[in-house]
Amino acid sequence: MGDHKEQPLRVGAAVRRRRRALELTLAVVAERSGLSVPFLSQIENDRARPSTGSLEKVADALRTTAVELLAAADPACSVDVVRAEDGAPGPEPRVRSLVRGHHQMHALEFTGDHDAGRELQYRNDQLMYVAEGAVEIEAEGRAYRLGRGDTLYLTGGVRHRWRATVADTRLLVVAVAEHIEAVRDRPGR
Repeated sequence: MGDHKEQPLRVGAAVRRRRRALELTLAVVAERSGLSVPFLSQIENDRARPSTGSLEKVADALRTTAVELLAAADPACSVDVVRAEDGAPGPEPRVRSLVRGHHQMHALEFTGDHDAGRELQYRNDQLMYVAEGAVEIEAEGRAYRLGRGDTLYLTGGVRHRWRATVADTRLLVVAVAEHIEAVRDRPGR
């Protein structure tokens, strides 16, 4: 018995995210698509499933494609378990995804050392939590030392790098997924 089953996709949240990212009202999308405001509201709230033709009209109004909206859709199920055995620990440094599929949130568990010379920069916000051991994180020209139970929050666009300072360190990184338009592009970036 598996912990996860493929479920129908809920496209409403993807439509809403795209509309809001473009700063459009439902009325503007209705005018562009030829669909009614109440029907668009029902789509966004997953109370109506659009036909292929209606979804294409919505996608055109949002300057995207139906395929892109479906790719950004949320699965209808809201529970998914990732078992610890799905990434059994070993002596080598490793990365294990804690969230399966295409979701609004991305979570990784890093065990062991990490390439401290590699500079990282993510479009959206992220939270780093030290589950075991200790890390040193360099962000915005400052070094932060974190031990077990400590967290560091980084807003989108912050360049940073990190390294484990204790053997068998476990670092959890939870972030808003890259496909989500959670932040506006900052000037000069």
